[in-house]
Amino acid sequence: MNRLFKLQFIGPCVLFAATLGAELAVQALQYAPSSELLWFVNLRIFGIFQRSHALLSGIVGIDGFQLFGVALPLFLLACLGLAANARPAFTIATHLSAGYAGFLLFAWQSGVPTTAQASLGPFAVPTGAGLYVMATILGACLLSFAITHLLYFQAVGKEIGALGRWLRPRRTAAATEV
Repeated sequence: MNRLFKLQFIGPCVLFAATLGAELAVQALQYAPSSELLWFVNLRIFGIFQRSHALLSGIVGIDGFQLFGVALPLFLLACLGLAANARPAFTIATHLSAGYAGFLLFAWQSGVPTTAQASLGPFAVPTGAGLYVMATILGACLLSFAITHLLYFQAVGKEIGALGRWLRPRRTAAATEV
């Protein structure tokens, strides 16, 4: 199996791990609401998931939907693609995980009050640990997305090469003697 094929797994895996970490932080905070460390983890490290939950809560009011409705199915689809060596499963998982990472970025932007200065549009960037979490998720998902496309272009190139050899006129011995 190609190393690049296995590397596609990193995007859905990182997305699942981060979403699982955010859900575990929320659950731990319910059991120890006075813990400063858990509040820091919940608000600063996984704040991006709180904003996306606030954006999704108007559409889907299920607790844990980001984990059980988005990240877990994408992770399981990527696991299926890895185990069965199935390119379509990986393609779907990497594209949807990149889309969800884009949604997380959009959710981060939509939760910030806007103030324009000197005709520049506002662009909020998370700071500290939240920036690292978001950059890791976005980077891993975009890497998986790019690798999926690279493998697709390689497969198309092989098909075009095989088609070109098939369509190329064959030389006969008489044609080479002239």
